[in-house]
Amino acid sequence: MRPLILGILAILAVLAGPVQAENVLRWSMHGDALTFDPMGQNEGPTFIQNQQVYETLVTLTPEMQLEPALAVSWEVVEPTRWVFHLREGVTFQDGRPFTAEDVAFSITRAQHPFSNYLQLVSEIEEVQIIDDHTLNFITYAPAPLLPQKLFSIFMMSKSWSEEHGVVTPQNFSGGEENYAVRNANGTGPFMLELREPDIRTIMVRNPNWWGNEAGIPNDIDRIVFTPIENDATRVAALLSGELDLILDPPLQDLARLERTPGLVLAQVPQIRTIFFGLNQRDDELASSNIRGRNPFQDVRVRRAIYQAINEDAIRDRIMRGRAAPGGMIISPGINGYEEGFDERLPFDQDAARDLLADAGYADGFSVSLDCPNNRYVNDEEICQAAVGMLAQIGITVNLDAQPKSLHFPKIENQVTDFYMLGWTPNTLDSGSVFDYLIGTDGSWNAAGYSNAVVDEMLPRISAEIDPDVRRAMIHDAWQIILDDVAYVPLHNQVLTWAMRDSLDMPITPNNLPQFRWARIEE
Repeated sequence: MRPLILGILAILAVLAGPVQAENVLRWSMHGDALTFDPMGQNEGPTFIQNQQVYETLVTLTPEMQLEPALAVSWEVVEPTRWVFHLREGVTFQDGRPFTAEDVAFSITRAQHPFSNYLQLVSEIEEVQIIDDHTLNFITYAPAPLLPQKLFSIFMMSKSWSEEHGVVTPQNFSGGEENYAVRNANGTGPFMLELREPDIRTIMVRNPNWWGNEAGIPNDIDRIVFTPIENDATRVAALLSGELDLILDPPLQDLARLERTPGLVLAQVPQIRTIFFGLNQRDDELASSNIRGRNPFQDVRVRRAIYQAINEDAIRDRIMRGRAAPGGMIISPGINGYEEGFDERLPFDQDAARDLLADAGYADGFSVSLDCPNNRYVNDEEICQAAVGMLAQIGITVNLDAQPKSLHFPKIENQVTDFYMLGWTPNTLDSGSVFDYLIGTDGSWNAAGYSNAVVDEMLPRISAEIDPDVRRAMIHDAWQIILDDVAYVPLHNQVLTWAMRDSLDMPITPNNLPQFRWARIEE
């Protein structure tokens, strides 16, 4: 372990050495971005990196409120027509002007089948260019959440994309590489200087960022990111002063970090829920010893798995109290959340065994569980605990824990029988979960959950403009989803960042820091 720590620290020291006169933010988390193609992957660490370089039409404040970004205003002028007014004088980092043509191109690119953001723009029928700084967004039906959805759609230069052959997004799940994977040309406060996947990423201040002229403070001259998977090594780098910030300090080290002079912890309930998905699509599970039928297609089996998992023990022993067990796959603060729905089914191994017997699996069965080992807080440890708990009711689980770069393609390609996933609805609305995870055609619905009644409800929910009527419709949809045990919920994470006390960095419930918010105190 010691040589590994020294090696990481040596790299960080070399990176920091030549730029000591600058305000350098050196940070780490245990996994790297999966790609720099802005539409390649809708995944937290990837979004964090991309949003430093690329921008969206609207953005969120640290308090999770919408505010203008590349669009200065927007309004509904007809039920299916929004008008967006763009910020003038904005350029991409290579000097190309940002215009309405780039917006129309970016929306079209996000609608490509390879895009991981397709669900967020699927309701847009057409983008009409009125002039260089004004556009009509024509939607198939009323789209009350369109601005919230556009928070996640990065704007790219049409001419740069054409020049470098990246008019279509990277086919990430197909293993494709393109120019945009390691190169970037955004309008944001930072520019990508160096991209070495899983080694280091360096960004520098964009001297031509529109925010400089607008008087938006940006203290940071250079960002040095070093992914460090090993918890002890990551903490050692922070303690030694070679890092300024880590987004995912290991739970077992929090008390120690909190006691360390010169360091501070920031904590907030995270709007991310961790859960298990079960393959209900296929008539036979590829990884099971049961042939000719699929145990997960029986709601009694899904309920048995739910009730066999002692989430209180996971919270207390694995999460060290920093998790909130839940019965929904959304957290408080998300539109559609209800306390009554968030009550978990009781942990009851006897009831679970009875449910399995009633479903015809008194002798249990075997299945493989796919789990990331570098994405969520103690993800592999949670999966290991679940393996032991399910063994108590006769289900033999073979754990396959892998880095997220191998784990997520299994989900996207729907080649997993049983898997862990976490979800953060960046629209702050149940619609994000419905679009991606619940609808039969949802791009992250590897569970294959399908309910014809729910599928019929979802377009109506999406198009309803009356907030009270919409909330009632969301309530009805959640009632069906929970009765179906579409997924097995676990908990909502409590988010912790550890940083030097000279760094003022507001923590955000979506765990998506924008480093232009950072302030370095002398």
